[in-house]
Amino acid sequence: MPLVLAAALLVGAPISSAGAQPSAADADPSAPGSFAVGYTDLTVSASGRSFGARVWYPSTSAGADTPVAPGAHPGLAFGHGFFQDISKYQSLLRHYASWGFVSVAPKSQGGLFPSHSGFADDLAASLTWLTAQNGTPGSRFAGAVDVARLGVSGHSMGGGAALLASARSTAVKTVSTLAAAETSPSAVAAAGALGIPAQFVGGSADSIAGVAGHQQKMYDAKPAPTQLRVITGGFHCGFVDTSGFGCDSGSIDRATQQRLVRGVTTAYLLYTLAGDRTWHEQVWGPAAQNLPGVVYSAKP
Repeated sequence: MPLVLAAALLVGAPISSAGAQPSAADADPSAPGSFAVGYTDLTVSASGRSFGARVWYPSTSAGADTPVAPGAHPGLAFGHGFFQDISKYQSLLRHYASWGFVSVAPKSQGGLFPSHSGFADDLAASLTWLTAQNGTPGSRFAGAVDVARLGVSGHSMGGGAALLASARSTAVKTVSTLAAAETSPSAVAAAGALGIPAQFVGGSADSIAGVAGHQQKMYDAKPAPTQLRVITGGFHCGFVDTSGFGCDSGSIDRATQQRLVRGVTTAYLLYTLAGDRTWHEQVWGPAAQNLPGVVYSAKP
């Protein structure tokens, strides 16, 4: 379908002033980006919240506690699924870092009785913390975060919490969710109040937070601009690196699903958060609409 860019979408410079990424014409967003990936484990304290987190970031060399790559990079807070450790999302968050995103993954709300509202506050606090670190001399992230380009993402419960955080924080400029699940308070209601771009990615074989009962309702409630990308044969636990007790399965393998997830979400984040307009065709245009293995719906 023809799509018109919504005025609410961000405009601006490429992903960072240094370490420029290839444009969409030259690159596959499901393949690793050009940055080495660093990570650090720390305690986030901001907005009255305090919790452990791991941060993945573009680096000058790969490994733990390595220097951040020069330039100002977009920031992302990522919420894990119910009873899931953040290590289950390592491949995806490392991938985002290779494309220039600084991703904070809170370790909070990991028990049997998580607070969805509290998790949303933790995601928002992660962005507040990144902003503060950017302006703190001596911080690893001093001058390394583009504080005008902050977004949220998450899987399952974390996807629902990302929508709640987006409705609460004006710092959030875009949201991308994976098999987002309805929460309490309602993520569907939160989606209906958002004016920023939102992406909902689901799997057609998801038996835990199925598209019809969760992401479709969020997409229907969300005003433009928004898109729903359904991976044919994709399953709920196909979004994580390993399956555990109670997981489902689909008609495609995990590697295929994760390749498709990396591609559609990385292109979306590069376009809506990093402000790189060369990715338009892979987000809203024919390349997105006709991507094999992914059913596309959009409201421009």
